[in-house]
Amino acid sequence: MWLLIVGVVCGAVAGFFIRDRTRSPRMISAPVVADPVFTPDSEAGVRLLLDALPMGVVVLLPDGQERFRNTVAMSIAGARHADVLIEVAAERLLTVALRGLESREQIQLAGPPQRVLEVRAIPLADGGAIAIIDDVTDRWRIDQVRTDFVANVSHELKTPIGAISVLAETIEGETDDELVLRLTSRMVIETQRMSRTIDDLLELSRIELGGEMLSVDIDMADVAAEAVERVAPMAMRSGVPLNIDSKKGTSIVSGDFFQLVSAVKNLVENAVKYSDQTHQVDVRVLTTDATVLVEVEDRGIGIPADSIDRIFERFYRVDRARNRATGGTGLGLSIVRHVATNHGGEVNVRSREGEGSTFILQIPRVLRPT
Repeated sequence: MWLLIVGVVCGAVAGFFIRDRTRSPRMISAPVVADPVFTPDSEAGVRLLLDALPMGVVVLLPDGQERFRNTVAMSIAGARHADVLIEVAAERLLTVALRGLESREQIQLAGPPQRVLEVRAIPLADGGAIAIIDDVTDRWRIDQVRTDFVANVSHELKTPIGAISVLAETIEGETDDELVLRLTSRMVIETQRMSRTIDDLLELSRIELGGEMLSVDIDMADVAAEAVERVAPMAMRSGVPLNIDSKKGTSIVSGDFFQLVSAVKNLVENAVKYSDQTHQVDVRVLTTDATVLVEVEDRGIGIPADSIDRIFERFYRVDRARNRATGGTGLGLSIVRHVATNHGGEVNVRSREGEGSTFILQIPRVLRPT
């Protein structure tokens, strides 16, 4: 029986390690076996192996009595609501497995943090059954991100492509030069929108991977100045004044200049887009003992409380109508978040609807000897 259990569990473990290799590389420690006489075909040896697994294992005899439960499965004692849900699911699926049928069930636990566990029950050749309880939260989250990403990017690219198609059909055979000029101008706008989306996707992908990042000492005052300079033409067209307050030489960080400029530029662009004419946008570079803070404050429309937790998601936009007018892709704040993460920092926001928002990018400070 124990060899049969080892065969079943090995299949599950192989799947676990294959999935694990697709994540970021990390060291996997081998289990420490205290017993000097260790044979994998002995009951004691199998128990040691099963206790070393990162997943729960429960084995039932053909009469339904519990034969074995490893350490992870024993931690599920029904003391909490989540434990009860998992235990009940395992019992239900094991009952099915005792009748010779394999089954599985995915359980989503609200948290925090949100977790997803998969319970799988497999019949054994001797009439017993085995249940494997595996935490698949990372895989589930990646699948959700992939699904959302495909749906969102399809929508974002389909909209301008559809508009270009309609405009091209309208131009075909048109003899009014003034109308043709207006339609071609609109086509240029739609192609630029599509190009911005693709550029932002490429930039986000590069930053997420964390590759090609050259870490050198950088003055965040220079970063802020460069970002403001890049956004200045857009702010001028919108009639939104930009004000920068920084002091060179005191706000030194270690990182990638172009990534940091990209992050601050996105924050300033967003502030301008969501501001009305004459509403000033302030960019401040501040320092604490351990961090450098870049604050970007606007006096625009603000962010509803129910959107605060979602604004850093890809393609999420608070005001879709306004973004259609300004040409936003909904990727800017995702870029900011990943740049902050790549530099060991974070980005936060304070906002009140109708009064404006302040985004704070925090990066660890490099202290120079005096």
